[in-house]
Amino acid sequence: MAHDEVTDRYSSLARAAISGETVIDCGPDAFEQGCFGPAGYDDTAGLPEGALRASLGCGNPVAVAELRKGETVLDLGSGGGIDVLLSARRIGPYGKAYGLDASADMVELARRNAEQAGAANAEFVCGTIEAIPLADHLVDVVISNCVINLSSDKAAVLAETFRVLRPGGRLGISDVVTDSLTDSVTDGAAEARRRAATEQRVGCVAGSLAVVEYRALLAATGFVATSITLTADHGDGVHSAIVQAVKPVISPGLEIRPMREADASQVLAIYQAGLEGGQASFETVAPSWEGFTAGRLPRLRYVAVDTDTDTGEVVGWVAASPVSARPVYAGVVEHSVYVHPGRQAHGIGRALLTAFITASEDAGIWTIQSGIFPENAPSLSLHQALGFRVVGTRERVGLHHGTWRDVIMMERRSTAVGR
Repeated sequence: MAHDEVTDRYSSLARAAISGETVIDCGPDAFEQGCFGPAGYDDTAGLPEGALRASLGCGNPVAVAELRKGETVLDLGSGGGIDVLLSARRIGPYGKAYGLDASADMVELARRNAEQAGAANAEFVCGTIEAIPLADHLVDVVISNCVINLSSDKAAVLAETFRVLRPGGRLGISDVVTDSLTDSVTDGAAEARRRAATEQRVGCVAGSLAVVEYRALLAATGFVATSITLTADHGDGVHSAIVQAVKPVISPGLEIRPMREADASQVLAIYQAGLEGGQASFETVAPSWEGFTAGRLPRLRYVAVDTDTDTGEVVGWVAASPVSARPVYAGVVEHSVYVHPGRQAHGIGRALLTAFITASEDAGIWTIQSGIFPENAPSLSLHQALGFRVVGTRERVGLHHGTWRDVIMMERRSTAVGR
């Protein structure tokens, strides 16, 4: 469904709600079976009738967002404002709840509802979820209720969500998804047929993602600790679901995001600086970018960037390499983590490695390995603090600048994957 069609449809529903009608976006059976609309809430006492009439969601994201007092919340596709008003209650007067909707009529309706509810900490803005008109790193939590499935550019939606979240910020949304027959993406034609049939039947889904596709898109955007929990089953493989994820935690002024090709020169410069320190690796010269990428997994590559500079300077990176092509080792990787020599001892390496561990578990990795020189005490201490254990020492395993050196072998076995 085209963007303008979606906006026009919901604008007409908003005008109906303003005139006092109860709006319905799906068939009655969809509401009964899937808790669409206000049936999905259990805490609507005191909300304006207009907000309840215009409730078109497929769940209650506020109930799973774990909102805390004083936080800033953004609702994507806020409609009549029910989730914004519920969020405004939970975060209290020192918090801020934003609602974003592409329909000017919906924004007008939501503003009326907020005024009637006395929600002074709620603000509604008109704009698209693919280009959120808010500043970087502004919000602590992003919620949404059965809206992202309506977008034809979900990658842009998640990228914008990642941008406006602060480090450590949370995504907690309700959405409509399709399941998959296997752990990999199923046949495209069969998937398309299933989606088309259920969209026609349910009437309120426009381009839902399969669960595995949703997970992959979240990971590619940079989110970690992803969780997709199916709630209501609408038949034919279509479900309402709660989708949760986290933006990696790091100190203010910094951000952890996936590594890009544009980062190549800075990543390799940090790599070379680490090698010249003499305690990072047996390597003495950083590889070319082609060599770097060829030896590392395409995912599980992250950089820490300085967001206080216009250039977004890379100040550290982490990446993984497979230990073997044999299927039995599919969940075992070796990693490297490097920090700019001028930015060490500021927690950047710890933040990168923490994010990497979480992302690796999301990807089904059960063991992370690393070889560390005994003289590299900071690295040994960091890895032990994050759950790595020493499994042995390879004595005099290689010659480095004319000296035979030992390597301490460490590994971290996941307590969540492969048990």
